[in-house]
Amino acid sequence: MTQASSPQRRPANKRKAWRSAYLKQLHTWHWVSAAASLVGMMLFALTGITLNHAASISATPVVAEKAGQLPAPLLGQIAQTPSAAAPLPPAVARAVAQAVGLDPGGRAAEWSDGEVYVALPRPGGDGWVSIDRASGRITSETTDRGWISYLNDLHKGRNAGDAWFWFIDIFAAACVIFTLTGLLLLQLHARHRPSTWPLVALGLVVPALIAILFIH
Repeated sequence: MTQASSPQRRPANKRKAWRSAYLKQLHTWHWVSAAASLVGMMLFALTGITLNHAASISATPVVAEKAGQLPAPLLGQIAQTPSAAAPLPPAVARAVAQAVGLDPGGRAAEWSDGEVYVALPRPGGDGWVSIDRASGRITSETTDRGWISYLNDLHKGRNAGDAWFWFIDIFAAACVIFTLTGLLLLQLHARHRPSTWPLVALGLVVPALIAILFIH
């Protein structure tokens, strides 16, 4: 009796072992992606709210101005007008950073007959540096719009640099893995949870109806 039923059990046992291994892998990928994207997801969710209510969140920009002087030996390095949007020479950029605390190194500059202007936008604020090409006088201005504006700009990837650009891509990939593995886990457990697919459908239908009916 045992020998006769043994071959019939083998396919069922293989399917059970495969399902167990598959489920284990899904859970592993799901919790790893959840852990990796948890803080970023919270940040993007909160800044989604602040961006949605940006008009009702008041902020008073803080503007700071500084001035300095470019050393006379460096004036010759900005005497000739280079090609359009060429950055400041490295020695000049270092001198500007020492004089006013803003580093224009490697940034595109606007060269006119009388001055060199470098825009220095950043998350949550703005800034610029200007150098008089004749006298070497350095003037700068920074604007700080507060930490909410800073976080909102991070949400949009605005003026945040290459490192943050790549972080957003990696974070988005982790979120995709988190949602796809979550969907597969829902599929595996849906048989015992009848409300699973109606809730998933609701998550699709509600934003679709709002977009179709109320966004024109």
